[in-house]
Amino acid sequence: MTRRLLLGCSAVGNALVEYARDERGGRDDLVAITDDTGWVSTLRDRNVATVEADPTDPGTYPDSAAVVLIASDDAERNVAAARAARERYPDAMIIAHLGPSPTDAQRAAVEAVADRVVDPIEAVADRVFEAVGLDGDRGADGDGEFPHIDDDGEKPARLLATLRRLSGPLLVVAHDNPDPDAIASALGLARIAESIGVEADACYGGEIAHQENRALVNLLGIGLRPFDEIDLEAYGGVALVDHSRAGINDSLPEGHPVDVVVDHHPPRGPVAGSFVDIRPAVGSTSTLIAEYLSRYGIAPERDLATALLYGIRIDTKNFTRATAIDDFEAAAALLAHADESTLERVESPSVSPETLRVLAAAIENRDVRGSVAASCVGEIADRDALAQAAERLLDLEDVTVTFVYGYMDGVIYGSARARGADLDAGELLRDALDPVGSAGGHASMAGAQVPLGILSEVSESESLPDVVEAFVAGRFFEALADAPAQPTGLSPEFPTD
Repeated sequence: MTRRLLLGCSAVGNALVEYARDERGGRDDLVAITDDTGWVSTLRDRNVATVEADPTDPGTYPDSAAVVLIASDDAERNVAAARAARERYPDAMIIAHLGPSPTDAQRAAVEAVADRVVDPIEAVADRVFEAVGLDGDRGADGDGEFPHIDDDGEKPARLLATLRRLSGPLLVVAHDNPDPDAIASALGLARIAESIGVEADACYGGEIAHQENRALVNLLGIGLRPFDEIDLEAYGGVALVDHSRAGINDSLPEGHPVDVVVDHHPPRGPVAGSFVDIRPAVGSTSTLIAEYLSRYGIAPERDLATALLYGIRIDTKNFTRATAIDDFEAAAALLAHADESTLERVESPSVSPETLRVLAAAIENRDVRGSVAASCVGEIADRDALAQAAERLLDLEDVTVTFVYGYMDGVIYGSARARGADLDAGELLRDALDPVGSAGGHASMAGAQVPLGILSEVSESESLPDVVEAFVAGRFFEALADAPAQPTGLSPEFPTD
């Protein structure tokens, strides 16, 4: 299969060929088509597969191409080549060099069929490399720094191809009770779909809890739709962000068909999807979405950039845990577009008296067994306080797993956190409480809900907090004795392309 096809040649095309040959160690998946005899001779001297033919004639094109670059210095011929390439390769990623002094009509014609249009300005070759996602480390800033795309395929091109094949709008699904990383990633993927004319909605199940999460949504005016308002039949495709299996930690029916998955958590089961990008070495899904935006030349609007930057900060705990070079690079790129003043307001929300009360109760009632701390805080008025208490209990010496739970409105709610632990918090809560309620989450963060049911019918000699604690703690610590370990990577049976 031809991965890269060069139509027409010029200084831009020549620079691209030279770079590709150098960075790929002589390996070649590039085919060039040009009727300029001088460039034909030059390219063949470099052992580049070159066809001397009209680059606007699709009859000379190979059977397949993942990425097509239009690179002559004739604007009108570039228009014709771009149109022919789009008709021949409807799923390919097309990057078109306009040539010098294009007219408005020529520019509009190329923009109608190309995924990215490159202006003839300084460092144009670098910008082409960035858009294509060539292997190596040469970037738009000229000093060689931008994130790496996989060596065995062109993920940016394949993502766009998957989106183009949808029969209708895209539904981007964040996991239930989404955190900033899931919120920002859902918005970012919807923005990518919309950039190629695919309508998209971002949605979530459960609640947007935690004071910082609510502040993020309110201050930025983020428009995520509750899943309860969604008609699945109205969408031509589904994408999952920050999780990887339908019906597991989201509100989709289990096993619902999925087209796109973008996540940074190692999966615990087979991952279905036409396009799957799971990178456990990266600290956040927002990092991956920011990388794609950069590849496509999409400058994120201020609100989106702010949300993505916050998503990276939260999931890496301000770059102090599970952080890769990609996270630093993505954050640095987003910083130029983000609103730092809004970030400061999001990161420093006021703490409610209820949160402080729950935290005090969690500390007072903690049951520490080895490196695990569980605490029943009794009746609560704000379930968000449980997550904050679980996070704070991780600061206890030698504690790596926490579980804080309480009840309100006839339901027991629980929140678990894990840091530096071998076990998987999400699977632990599923084993303990999913049989009697619902539970789920990731390896380091999870939640559960259990109806009070007959537990609320206590005798005069019993107290409801004691009954709840005995029931929940019993199941939790029993499951803990055979706790599932965290997944450490992708099994070969899990598709990643």
